Amino acid sequence: MQLFVNSLQIAAAYILFSLGLTLIFGVMKIVNFAHGEFFTLALLVMGVTVPFLVGNQLSLEMSYALSGVLAISLTLLLGAFIYKFALKRFQRDMTGSFVVSVGLSLLLQGIFLEVFGGVPNKLPTLIEGNINFLGAFITTQRFIITVCALLVSAIMCWFIASSRMGKALRAVSEDHEAAMLQGIPYRRIALTGFIIATFLAAIAAVFLSPVTVSSTIIGSDYLIKGFIAIVIGGLGSIPGAILGSVLLAVLESLGGYYFDPTWATISMFVLTMFVLLIRPKGILGK
Repeated sequence: MQLFVNSLQIAAAYILFSLGLTLIFGVMKIVNFAHGEFFTLALLVMGVTVPFLVGNQLSLEMSYALSGVLAISLTLLLGAFIYKFALKRFQRDMTGSFVVSVGLSLLLQGIFLEVFGGVPNKLPTLIEGNINFLGAFITTQRFIITVCALLVSAIMCWFIASSRMGKALRAVSEDHEAAMLQGIPYRRIALTGFIIATFLAAIAAVFLSPVTVSSTIIGSDYLIKGFIAIVIGGLGSIPGAILGSVLLAVLESLGGYYFDPTWATISMFVLTMFVLLIRPKGILGK
């Protein structure tokens, strides 16, 4: 039960991150390697503004709330800027988008290092206490973070499956030319999908800020694992992204407990190679 709870905590963060990646791929047919920098920016902004607001006599809860709103807003602005002036010109161009997004990732990491410095930062605990869940122990803070992350993921899945905008996103993902012939504005839908993906990365950073040490390169770690998750589950498949994230979380939890984190990481890449050999399009890929 303890390993199950640990896996659930890890999976909640990976799901949010991989949903954003798979949404961008589904709509624009590109892999955004700068996606991790959206997570990084939100986390760094939280790391700076929370101590500043607490130092100005605001309560810790209010400081987290205001910092979260600011972090998400700045991240969305960065996402809109990158889409408009960079990735918009490379939609459905895997080679061009790869070169541009990798270059943007390196550029943003350098800017973050210059602006925020290279010293890792840990925010104070927001909620104290522990919860006993069927014999497994989890801190109250991590429990609430996990529930909130899973709730956002569920709302996202409902939005894609049932809302008018979600149906437009799925139509564009299936066949953008046929969708345009039916009157769906492709460029506006692509921008909307990109902004939603950016929001998912930012909200993941806000949720994890009380339990994660922020640094200028932390987004790269989540990018690698999020990319592995969507490759395993199937590029462009939302259920596949969720399945891949859960599999990675279980491997990380079990491997870290019975062996060590190094073997857990190796097992992720072994699983990826095995899936690509058996099903090159992923478990749920089409």
